[in-house]
Amino acid sequence: MALFDFLKPDKTVKVQQPVSFYNLACKTIDGEPFNFSSLKGKKVMIVNVASKCGFTPQYEDLEKLYKEYSNMDFVILGFPSNDFLKQESGTEKEIKEFCQLTYGVSFPMMSKVKVRGKEMHPVYKWLTQRSLNGSADSKVRWNFQKYLISKEGNIENVISSREKPFSSKILDFIKE
Repeated sequence: MALFDFLKPDKTVKVQQPVSFYNLACKTIDGEPFNFSSLKGKKVMIVNVASKCGFTPQYEDLEKLYKEYSNMDFVILGFPSNDFLKQESGTEKEIKEFCQLTYGVSFPMMSKVKVRGKEMHPVYKWLTQRSLNGSADSKVRWNFQKYLISKEGNIENVISSREKPFSSKILDFIKE
């Protein structure tokens, strides 16, 4: 082998191209298909949620935020997940009932998913992997972490669980 054989053109490296946010899909909490292409031109906040978490009361402000700003092409998508201390162990029917009866949730809720690990849902793979989103790598650190997606389908910001839904970071994103 010559010293510079590694530079020969037949040595290729596969580079994954970013995937469009609008090509993603999932199922709603009712089991219906949900295509992200329906979100074109809207600002989106994706939140992994849980019913038995210290941050669960954020559902109330998430609902208020959704009602106040949905007329500005703003959507919240809730993704129940049981990945953190088994804080979302209920069935999808139980989760839906809890959200509606306790907090009056009307924003779209998706099916229960994995937000980390080998069985991570494709939406969360896109959110957390730069090779797919073309923006940045991130980790889902806890329930109620928020991803802000621009009208163009790009990740604008990742917001900590500790940031409340009416934080200036989120309001500035919606109003820009």
